[in-house]
Amino acid sequence: MKFKRVLQNAFLCLAAITFVVSASYAKTPVKSTPKAKYVFFFIGDGMGFAHVALTEAYLATEHGNVPGSDPLCFTQFPVMGMATTYSYSNMITCSSAAATALATGHKTRNNIVGMGPDSTNLRQFTYFLHDAGVKIGIMTTVTIDHATPAGFYAHSADRDGYYDIAMQLPKSGFDFFGGGGFDGVNNKKISNAKKNIYDNVAKCGYTVAYGVDDYKSKKAAGAKKMILFQPDTSRVNDILPYVMERKPQDLTLKQVVESAIDFLYKPNDKGFFMMCEGGKIDWAAHDNDMAGVITETMDMDEAIKVAFKFYKKHPKETLIIVTADHETGGLTLGRTKGYTFDLSGVDVTLKKVQNDKITVDNYLKQEPVDSLSKAANIGWTTSSHTGGAVPVFAVGACSQMFSGRQNNTDLPKKIYMAMGFGELKN
Repeated sequence: MKFKRVLQNAFLCLAAITFVVSASYAKTPVKSTPKAKYVFFFIGDGMGFAHVALTEAYLATEHGNVPGSDPLCFTQFPVMGMATTYSYSNMITCSSAAATALATGHKTRNNIVGMGPDSTNLRQFTYFLHDAGVKIGIMTTVTIDHATPAGFYAHSADRDGYYDIAMQLPKSGFDFFGGGGFDGVNNKKISNAKKNIYDNVAKCGYTVAYGVDDYKSKKAAGAKKMILFQPDTSRVNDILPYVMERKPQDLTLKQVVESAIDFLYKPNDKGFFMMCEGGKIDWAAHDNDMAGVITETMDMDEAIKVAFKFYKKHPKETLIIVTADHETGGLTLGRTKGYTFDLSGVDVTLKKVQNDKITVDNYLKQEPVDSLSKAANIGWTTSSHTGGAVPVFAVGACSQMFSGRQNNTDLPKKIYMAMGFGELKN
């Protein structure tokens, strides 16, 4: 009996201890995983590892640090990885298939936007975010109905169907668009194409601002949804001017990102997601235009600095990812035998273009663009895309998720998870 009583007392003590410990744990706050409330997704179209290295070598040359490599803002991010880029149909992807992968988490055939290989619609994760109350911004240095931006809001079996893609843009209901205008207005087969597109924009509640000053005025007047285009209305439906021929009054990607933050940021809201494309890195690389690749990569870095400034104010809630959709040009730092290349002549080219008479287009016609690359001992293997992996850089909340080897289809899934919404199901 005595042993039985001792055993009962032991059980009672154990129960009491369990209760006290459980109560103690119940009162202790559980630390939650940091969640990304504000996400910037920068896509350097066509920007491979060599494009980044070339730009940093040019910066070193400018600063007199030869041999050397002076870092861009985004290459100093603490997390680095790589992403494979093949499409469903090809080892070498096109921009629309890559954009679809980056926006939906699914591979598709080349030349398709926002659809699966069987041409059925896929739902971009931007729509899931928007349904959950997250504000969405889409911006680019090329036209806003081009392949990469279109991949985040449109569905088309033909990436060149710019009119149809442009007509889908305002139906997305997304909060902010910016950059180059609508290429779809140039569709000669459709009468009143321009009127139809802009009437549809207005009908869906969007305000179009032409330049930063006009944006500020229209925002102050109460605009609910915004499209920001360049101030020169005669060229509003073109791409944003190349850095080499840009005038002081021209709109820049940096200004678009600044305006998007101003428009989308509300401390008590559910946050925002921005896709920001440096689209002319690719265009310059298609032309094997070394100077253009350098200046357009630097230009995107200026926009990234704006996002990084925001991150420093909100470090626990902000995530910045920088990647590319594919590599363009087969760029190599070195061309013939030997162990050197020389970028000191790049500025000569820049000065030729940065005047009122010579533009990028007519400069490339007047002087073989490859002559500068030959002089610098920089190589190109193609005027098209290549199939290599591309870099991924990240900083901020949940940024460690983006390190190492990954597929381009993994990036939207990781962003969605980083923002606290769990598994992306499409």
